[in-house]
Amino acid sequence: MPDESVHRLIDVSHTVEDGLITYKGLPAPVICDFLSRQESRKHYADDTEFHIGKIEMVANTGGYVDSPFHRYADGKDLSELPLSSLADLPTVVVRSTVRRIEAAIFDGLDVSGKAVLVDTGWSKNWNTDDYFAGHPFLSEDAALLLRDRGATLVGIDSLNIDDTNDGRRPVHSTLLAAEIPIVEHLTYLATLPVTGCRFFAVPVKVRAFGTFPVGAFAKVEDA
Repeated sequence: MPDESVHRLIDVSHTVEDGLITYKGLPAPVICDFLSRQESRKHYADDTEFHIGKIEMVANTGGYVDSPFHRYADGKDLSELPLSSLADLPTVVVRSTVRRIEAAIFDGLDVSGKAVLVDTGWSKNWNTDDYFAGHPFLSEDAALLLRDRGATLVGIDSLNIDDTNDGRRPVHSTLLAAEIPIVEHLTYLATLPVTGCRFFAVPVKVRAFGTFPVGAFAKVEDA
C-alpha cells in the first residue's frame, strides 16, 4: 500500500535580530549592511540590485547547539559533529513544571538513540527580563541518567540546561564529555507530541568553534 502519511515541519527556534540579548553579560548581535542595495547598484545593470548583510555576534546567540569543544579543549568542535547526532533524530519530549528537573522525570522512558527535548514553558519569557531569573534546569543526576541510557542529543527551552549558580556546570560537563550535543533556548516545544517526531538542529561547520546558532525544527508525522 502507498505511504499516506503526512509530515508537518514545526519551527522550534527563536528569531535572531539586531540588539537581541540571549544571555546577560554577552553582547547582542549587530546586524547591518556590508553592501546596501543602493550601493550595489553601482556594480550591476540598471534595475539590478543585491543586498549583502553583515552580522557580528558571539556564538551563544539565539537558539544554539553546544559541541564538546565548548566545554573541553580536546572535544569535537562544530566541524566534527556527525550529522547522526544532530539531524533526523527520533525524539522524546518531556514536559516539566518544576525548576530543578530531576532524573526521575526520565525514568521509564526509552531515550536510547533519541533527541530528548525538555519542555518547561520558559520560552514564554523570551526577550524579557523574566527570562534571566529562576530558569528551569536539569540536575546532575538527570544528566547522568540521560548519558547512561544513551541519549543522542538533549535540548531545553530555557536560559541554560544547568543551574547557573553552580560553577561546575555539571550537566554540560556530563553530556559534552559523552559527545552528546546540547541545544538551549528552544521554543514552541508544547506544540510537539511526546513521541512521533524527528528533530533537526544543524549548525554551520566551523572549525575550532564550540557553539553556533541553529534553525531547529521538528518533523511530525500525521497519519
